Amino acid sequence: MKKILNYTTIILCALLFASCGALFGSKEDEQVTQIFEQGAIDPNLIQPVVGYVPIFPFFSNNIEKPVDVFVGYDEFVYVVVLNNETDPADNEVLILDQKGTISSRIRINGATDVTQDRRLHTYVTGRVETPFGNRACVYRLTNTAVGVPIFVDTLIHPLCDDSRGTTASRGANDEVVQFTGLATLYDNTLYVSRTGPINDVSSFIRPDNGVLVYDAEGKNIGFAQGLNPTSSSIKSSVGISSIATLAGPPQRVQGISTSKNFTITLANQQATLEYRTLVISVFDDPELGTQYSESPQLLNFDNSKADRFLYDASRFKIPEDCYISPDNLQYTFIVDSGTDSLYVFTNQGYEGVNPPANSGLRKQAIVSFGGASTDGTTSGPFNFNNPSGVCYFRRMIYVADKNNNRICRYRLSNDLE
Repeated sequence: MKKILNYTTIILCALLFASCGALFGSKEDEQVTQIFEQGAIDPNLIQPVVGYVPIFPFFSNNIEKPVDVFVGYDEFVYVVVLNNETDPADNEVLILDQKGTISSRIRINGATDVTQDRRLHTYVTGRVETPFGNRACVYRLTNTAVGVPIFVDTLIHPLCDDSRGTTASRGANDEVVQFTGLATLYDNTLYVSRTGPINDVSSFIRPDNGVLVYDAEGKNIGFAQGLNPTSSSIKSSVGISSIATLAGPPQRVQGISTSKNFTITLANQQATLEYRTLVISVFDDPELGTQYSESPQLLNFDNSKADRFLYDASRFKIPEDCYISPDNLQYTFIVDSGTDSLYVFTNQGYEGVNPPANSGLRKQAIVSFGGASTDGTTSGPFNFNNPSGVCYFRRMIYVADKNNNRICRYRLSNDLE
């Protein structure tokens, strides 16, 4: 009964807004109209108290196996697609406008991840052929928004790691190294997550598992020292699958986070990992330099405020991607291909979102969703099939739903305009 009443209330509000538009000039929001139209077909799309509702249409035209999505500072939607899973040379970055229309395509060998800095420089992880074999790399491009991309430079493993500058090639061991995630800071510093087989912490050569740091010009200025590359902990770097910072679009002069902190997900299935999403605190020590530490406050489980937490043991199976909303709420979004789900957490590690003031809820409202429907459906508006990428832009969540060949969009029901 509550679901029907809420649905009726929303429809009445929609009619009221429409009447106001007729009197004072139209203020219709096409996306909200789509929500109401779909709700008229299936009232279950309206969450009972608060939750994410789908924004139609989902982007699916000419999108094949999307594995990452990012809305840039230029406000275009960047989508990495595999096209042909057996041939990484066919991988592309699609550039879409806010309506989902593809404006241009960039073919990039082995592309898997994409991000953009505040200069509108676009970074894409990929592969490149070198005299020593096929190697992981990060391409830096400009002019992507205007459809005439210029490749500025390429960070190529292992030469882009200062600790490997004078060492010999490791042959097959270097060939299996991957760059798995990209994120930028307010000053255009670039974080690149990396995985690989050589992780000797006693060597002067950095472990393959870890996070490399680059300045705006592509110079390697650091490495996240102290993360454990071989075993599970709340400072582990075993099999990093993604990385996210607190700085992100839209472009603005003031209010962007200057924090160096980052969040990583660990999807490695060859290791037993108790914690697969970790928040790393970064601070500069005048004597020791940049330090990377765990965030123990996330282990303070307050059951009076939430029922589930980011650091619950074995909370995730195969977390593929994460993103932090760059607004004052700083929600963390995680997509897990092992559970085919999207999870939402506060910056304190509580699962859920702040409940509406009049909702009567005393704890965080759980809004995570996904998995198959009771009838086995995996392609409905609240289902995913191998979700592999997630981002957030202007209160909208975008999910790269890989095996459903679509980019899904969602907004909190109490955020509808």
